[in-house]
Amino acid sequence: MDRETRATAEQHFQAAGAGIRGGGLAPVGVAFIREPCAFSYADFVTGFLLPNLPCVFSSAFTASWGCRRRWVTPAGKPDFEYLLRKYGDVVVPVANCGIQEYNSNPKEHMPLQDYIAYWQEYIQRGGSSPRGCLYLKDWHLCSGVCCSRALHRGSPAEDLEDVFTLPAYFSSDWLNEFSDALGVDDYRFVYAGPRGTCWSVNICGRKKWLLFPPGQEEALRDNHGTLPYDVTSSTLMDTHLHPTHLPSSPALEVVQEAGEMLFVPSGWHHQVHNLDDTISINHNWVNGCNLANMWHFLQQELQAVQREVGQWKDSMPDWHHHCQVIMRSCSGINFEEFYHFLKVIAERRLLVLGQGEQGELGPSAGLGLGLQQAAFDIGRLAEVLASVVEHPDFQRVDTSMFSPQPWELLRQLEDALVATRAL
Repeated sequence: MDRETRATAEQHFQAAGAGIRGGGLAPVGVAFIREPCAFSYADFVTGFLLPNLPCVFSSAFTASWGCRRRWVTPAGKPDFEYLLRKYGDVVVPVANCGIQEYNSNPKEHMPLQDYIAYWQEYIQRGGSSPRGCLYLKDWHLCSGVCCSRALHRGSPAEDLEDVFTLPAYFSSDWLNEFSDALGVDDYRFVYAGPRGTCWSVNICGRKKWLLFPPGQEEALRDNHGTLPYDVTSSTLMDTHLHPTHLPSSPALEVVQEAGEMLFVPSGWHHQVHNLDDTISINHNWVNGCNLANMWHFLQQELQAVQREVGQWKDSMPDWHHHCQVIMRSCSGINFEEFYHFLKVIAERRLLVLGQGEQGELGPSAGLGLGLQQAAFDIGRLAEVLASVVEHPDFQRVDTSMFSPQPWELLRQLEDALVATRAL
């Protein structure tokens, strides 16, 4: 991030206040970015990341990726022989798309070689199988394979570069920076499955995406407040089940071709349908531009839990603590863990400022953490952390063992923010 882009981003958030970005009607279409040499990081930040709008990057952006050469046959189909040879014994998560449980699909785990045997049978049968439609989903390839092999023959980065190279546009990636720092499961996934299964890059095959801007998904909810399993279902036209459905606000449709990269902005509800046999790489990510959205989401999740168990508030000891436990089981994170997430990122940004451009956490480390980016991030961290420490439910969290204490970390960020004005 350069000085001008940082200034633009800071002005954007000053004007926007604490509101959630990206609401309202869908844009007319999704921008298609053709040439890498003509599209800068600043272009992405100002044109798409700040306004929270989707875009599609052409296959030219991923032409050098190893997975596009090795995982795909000359005919553009999955190279099962290579995948079996490279990853056949790796255990992967597989969802059954034919069964719906609590608005999702049940999962099982199996060796990749067993899943590929199923997939080949599915193709040979013309798109059917007695086992139903199975979809390889949420495979942590980078942490599960790369890191384990690094113990024997090289670094995780070397194995990762065999698969793909992180695009510069997504280099400010707090979720994976956090998981890598702690050595826990990352947020980089591989998805693969046959035709008909339900930031994403298609390695091969085609996908159809249906995208809804933040807030527009509310019109899809049924009379119990539940989002539909399938947004194309005819049941949406039943006004008794879906009293708020607005047919005049259709989804934004995108067909993603092989090699193309789709940026799905924060808070955009979406549904995906495989049009061909498809393999894709997907990243979930958070950074300073959508951190406030994440905090807003967590507050909503806690409120939903509190409503569900509200009848036991007066009779259950430590009711507020139990709400945090339930929230974590449903959302994967609670207020305590969100603070630790902020703390890890904040301490790394403070270290960048202390070391300067040539520090070990600077641009040479490949994290995209120049001084201007670190300064911008500190501003966003300070604003969100100030809201966190003032939240009544966070004040009920036992922070006695936290180091630093939340108010102390906030003071460090605010002091650093003053110092960044001269950068």
